[in-house]
Amino acid sequence: MKGAFAAAALAAMAGGANAINHRHAHELFAHKRSAEVAASTCGCTTYYTTTTGEATLCPPAPAPTSSSTSTPTPTATPTPELTTITEKLPVPTPEPITCPTPGTYTITATTVTLEETTTVCVAGSTHVPSGTHVVGGVTTVVDTATTVTCPVGVVTTLPDGIVKSTVISTEYVCPTAGTYTIAPITVTVTEECDVDFPVPTSYNPGTYTAPEQVITVTETDYVTVCPYTSSKKPAPPKSTQAPPPPPPAPKPKPAPKPAPKPAPKPEPEPEPKPEPQPPKKEKPSKPGHFDGTFGGNGDHAGITYTPYDEQSGSCKAGSQVDMDIAEIKKDGFNVVRVYSTDCNTLETVGNACAKHGVQMIVGVFVKASGCSVNTPEIKEQIDALSSWNHWDLAKLLVVGNEAVMNGFCSPAELKQLVKAVKGACTAYTGPVTVAETLDIWLRPDFKGAICDEVDYTGANIHPFFNPENLADLAGTFVKGQLTILDNICPGKKAVNLECGWPTGGQCLGSACPGEEAQAKALDSIRQAVGDRTVFFSWANDFWKEPGDLGCEQFWGTKKYFQNNH
Repeated sequence: MKGAFAAAALAAMAGGANAINHRHAHELFAHKRSAEVAASTCGCTTYYTTTTGEATLCPPAPAPTSSSTSTPTPTATPTPELTTITEKLPVPTPEPITCPTPGTYTITATTVTLEETTTVCVAGSTHVPSGTHVVGGVTTVVDTATTVTCPVGVVTTLPDGIVKSTVISTEYVCPTAGTYTIAPITVTVTEECDVDFPVPTSYNPGTYTAPEQVITVTETDYVTVCPYTSSKKPAPPKSTQAPPPPPPAPKPKPAPKPAPKPAPKPEPEPEPKPEPQPPKKEKPSKPGHFDGTFGGNGDHAGITYTPYDEQSGSCKAGSQVDMDIAEIKKDGFNVVRVYSTDCNTLETVGNACAKHGVQMIVGVFVKASGCSVNTPEIKEQIDALSSWNHWDLAKLLVVGNEAVMNGFCSPAELKQLVKAVKGACTAYTGPVTVAETLDIWLRPDFKGAICDEVDYTGANIHPFFNPENLADLAGTFVKGQLTILDNICPGKKAVNLECGWPTGGQCLGSACPGEEAQAKALDSIRQAVGDRTVFFSWANDFWKEPGDLGCEQFWGTKKYFQNNH
């Protein structure tokens, strides 16, 4: 898929970047469209200063160097050439790399060492309805009247039409105590869309590494993004709060008097100085009974399951659910993923799983009605989970399914919801994650909010929604996406929570549906990453709307796995 960040200084402000892993949404598609950006005014004095590091939204990437290391064989479809790309950026922002032609590319490991704190602009994004909105800026809270100095991102248009984001330092007078947003951006949009804006982000001194990747490309000018991991944790983005005025220096304490000579006493030992704290280490995945793979038959252990009638969408009886789970177990699966607690899921599916020796991935589903723990639909699910007495069946707890991608939650709201669910489900001690697409995981605001709250990077990866993917390349594509996801949250492994190929609908470029195509795609995925994948889905859903490509009803894999277990 094409990267979520535009290469060089073509800031994402200028238009919508292509999302990685566009897929069928459970309720809607999230598209990015152009937005008219108008500069806002504020009462502050601005000083343009030189900042350390490249002050653009995405630092310019040098032209890739290519060298062929394999010879194409004469077939109807040319064999991709193996190409090595070496690129280096001055700061460890997520690195967009362009692969100019189809082929197999080795993106070499890249290391960036910072000797001093560096501040640059990275891309932030928010989903908005039609209308006028205020986005971005730096929010600060002060307890009294004061003047704060902080970096802000400013968008300028160069004479050649290129939109550039620059970090400047600004002083802002806060006349009274309160919360202030400095240098926000006002945007007016005519329809629902994602709006991008610059976010000043600071990186501490340290060594940052993007690992080597091998990807197979089937289109021209393919863009992939290489995230960095660090040996020292970067400072949090300064966009969240401007630094407060420095506190007054403490008064020096008088030296202690010596003990009297006539009655010598041991002098009190000087108060030990606190030892310097080592840099905070990246938070690794906590230990648990789930290690990022699903075991089972080795190449197809997990499957999504909803207890809905295939034709009407009504709730199935417990006896029907029991027969389904028995068949799922017979076909070699050890785990079923359920999305919510509706239709008495925890009882009907839970009882059947306990009977047939199948474990569960349970979840809290978020809809457009809200992302708060007090949203009635969410509260009902949390209450059901907190009183459930079969947590021994659960391998994983997933909060939300593409809730940020669909605009139902902001990253901060999803973070609070994850905390609330963990706090309510005290009987559960296993791992927790969320389910989003790769382009959402690559957003700095999302990583910053979610990485510390989850144990694994949970993603839905659908190769069908890449128009350049042939069915038999599906496994290579999914493996490449998982490699990127493995390096987003340091020390935390990625899991593929939704992955499949439809049997009906329309083609999307080279990606065409059909039973034969589904078999090729699932064979490829099983061979490459089957033990890390929850396949989507057990049955067709004829009660759903067909969707833009007419494929939403045809993701069932029951027939395939009955013949290929």
